[in-house]
Amino acid sequence: MTSQLDKATGFHALHVPGTPLTLANAWDGASARIVAATGAPAVATTSAGVAWALGTADGGQVDRDRAVALVRRVVDTVEVPVTADIEDGFGPDAGAVAETVARVIAAGAVGVNIEDGPRDPAELAERIAAARGAAEKAGIPLYINARIDVFLFQLGAEQDRLGETLARAERYLAAGASGIFVPGVAAPETIGELVKRIDAPLNVMVGPGAPPVADLAALGVARVSLGAAVAEAAYGLVRRAAEELAKSGTYTAVEGGIPYPELNGLMS
Repeated sequence: MTSQLDKATGFHALHVPGTPLTLANAWDGASARIVAATGAPAVATTSAGVAWALGTADGGQVDRDRAVALVRRVVDTVEVPVTADIEDGFGPDAGAVAETVARVIAAGAVGVNIEDGPRDPAELAERIAAARGAAEKAGIPLYINARIDVFLFQLGAEQDRLGETLARAERYLAAGASGIFVPGVAAPETIGELVKRIDAPLNVMVGPGAPPVADLAALGVARVSLGAAVAEAAYGLVRRAAEELAKSGTYTAVEGGIPYPELNGLMS
């Protein structure tokens, strides 16, 4: 069995500009095992998918205990490295974030995503520094993926967003981040500028309409993730199947699923 330290070191090594790590984000043990069974070298959780699976809205609505329990469940389900989406750190201040990170590492994760959202960048920098301190105390080279939400939430004037993102990236890297995650960007010229001007691996979020991985690789992106998109698609299927059954009494929506013996076997 690979040690957590080796998994952490190996996870860092997967972030190669031009040969991006691709992550189909999971939200429970079953989805994590399905992703790993495809040959994925790592599993990432999505906070939105985790919240929805618990019957809760995303965005600070899941308490830390339930979030950490989910991380442990995913880690126990797969052999590959696991990186956990911890939203803003599940706590009111940097000290609470340090506790969250210590518990996530104890649960077996080797990476985290932590986001700024509308928060003051100085505050997220403090949280990242606290996360790094907790990781060093645990002796694990945690991959801290700092998520910058300027483009995702369309913060500030459009012409200022690139500059603001770059300024935040520099601040977060100085605080101890390992990589930078910029969701909400799809324009190749913007992604190219981010790659060129951020001195760390760049992660972008993709979905329908986004450039294919090959194009992002050519731009120098180091990590590509689907975020909540897989969970959204799965729950979209649930709705289509339920509506078809109720309205027409037919079942075509559930065609193409993983057969019971195969899926059950994956969980054995």
